[in-house]
Amino acid sequence: MEAHKFATVDEYISTFPQEIRPILEKMRHTISKAAPKAEEVISYNMPAFKLKGMLVYYAGYKKHIGFYPTASGITEFADELTDYKTSKGAIQFPIDKPLPIGLITKIVKFRIVENNEKALSKKKK
Repeated sequence: MEAHKFATVDEYISTFPQEIRPILEKMRHTISKAAPKAEEVISYNMPAFKLKGMLVYYAGYKKHIGFYPTASGITEFADELTDYKTSKGAIQFPIDKPLPIGLITKIVKFRIVENNEKALSKKKK
């Protein structure tokens, strides 16, 4: 059986249990507020934001919200991520704890600067 391909972020969020939807909406709102010029897309069948390239992704799971700010987004904030389970490209925010809005905002803003710098260096070449 082939997995469902989502067309929109609203459709993606609507497939989650009632108690997880508000957390996903809060994540969506936080990223969108930190990156108002970013375009919301579905990529790898999960919600993502693009601004001069992919910015960040996020996804819902039974026990956590996955946040994917690329490896650099995790390395840069490693000291502030010690309370969370992380891997090379992912951070897990437990469902039973409030989302760290300030930290998510800082990571998104860092990724915007990073993408802008990458775009500028490409132009110079």
